[in-house]
Amino acid sequence: MKIYISFDFEGLGGVTQWSDVNKGNDYKQKYAIEQLKALLKSLRDNEVVISDSHAMGDNILWEITNEFPNVELISGGIRKYYMMSGIDSSFDRMIFFGYHSGIGEMYSTMDHTYSSSSIHNIWINGKYMNETLINAAFGGLFNVPLAMVVGDDKLKSQLDGYFNNLIYVSTKESLGRYSAKFKPMKKLLEEIEDATQIMLNYKKEDFTIFKFEKPIEMIVELSDTSKADMIESMPLVERIDGRRVKLVHEDYKVVFEGLLAMTYITIASKYI
Repeated sequence: MKIYISFDFEGLGGVTQWSDVNKGNDYKQKYAIEQLKALLKSLRDNEVVISDSHAMGDNILWEITNEFPNVELISGGIRKYYMMSGIDSSFDRMIFFGYHSGIGEMYSTMDHTYSSSSIHNIWINGKYMNETLINAAFGGLFNVPLAMVVGDDKLKSQLDGYFNNLIYVSTKESLGRYSAKFKPMKKLLEEIEDATQIMLNYKKEDFTIFKFEKPIEMIVELSDTSKADMIESMPLVERIDGRRVKLVHEDYKVVFEGLLAMTYITIASKYI
């Protein structure tokens, strides 16, 4: 099989705060790599592409491909489609690794949706969004189903009812925005390996190809009015009120790229 992995950091075991995932501080890259290797051990007989999708996409060292020569690695940023760079119709399934709950989830560790500093809420077709749903729908454009998620326990509850046969590994029990309860590392690594083997036994058609009904309406609530001031100049964007903007389109790729543009614009504004 050909398997696409989108890698994030905040949803992994051993991680509770921004200093854990920001280089130059207490950067816990070794925790992320240990958990990722547990996944890759069960995927050795498959073609794998990993999109390193946390921050600037420089979290996974290229040398991992020495141990796993079946793996190709997408690194760096800023890049087109960001967390979903490299996805196309040739893939049999997707795995979202290290994912976390959407912003505003109570007692959820480092809850956010695309930007912790700029975006306060996102709704698509009236439903509250998280990165898993947003990205799964982008994979759905290419008819690639979401098969497995490795993330915190609060994200699991947010995905209930959206996917058939989704294999989920809870990496930690989130206790608050900057706190969590961790199981023994050895147990978590074994759970990731075992769950991956179970996922491989399913057929592609057993999983859900996630899509939004058309027309697709996305409403984004920004963290302050100045960010909405910037974004309302984008084509197709309508200002709703002080902090909310709306984008409606028939093509989800346009909506997805619109969200990325909003994120890039508001993040870049910090450096101007």
